[in-house]
Amino acid sequence: MTIQPTKKIPLSATFLKQIKKSLNEEKKILEQELSKFTKKDPHVAGEYDVEYPEYGDEVGDNAREIADYTANKPLEETLEKSLRDVNKAIERLENGTYGTCKYCNQTIEEKRLLARPTSSSCVSCKKTLTDEI
Repeated sequence: MTIQPTKKIPLSATFLKQIKKSLNEEKKILEQELSKFTKKDPHVAGEYDVEYPEYGDEVGDNAREIADYTANKPLEETLEKSLRDVNKAIERLENGTYGTCKYCNQTIEEKRLLARPTSSSCVSCKKTLTDEI
């Protein structure tokens, strides 16, 4: 199976500015959400740890603490992954590689980037990789 490359069309400065604004807003939202129930890991950059809630010493309090921690852990992992994706996209913007497919080196369509600004692959390559063809 061969990957059909998309056209290599440079993205406009206006479009890139719009995407950068969107990514920075998303980063701020993700960091705010994470700060509600996690703290930054001082030993690993970009990692967060769910804070274990302290409601009290009663049996019901202990059960609620465990339930809340258990519910927050997968949320932390999901938000952390989204934040990593946003940070990688911002890094690609800064180094001039944003909007270029990491597999075929062609320009990713603007409509894909508008729908998913963190995309690092074109639709054609993504479909090939996920066997959707």
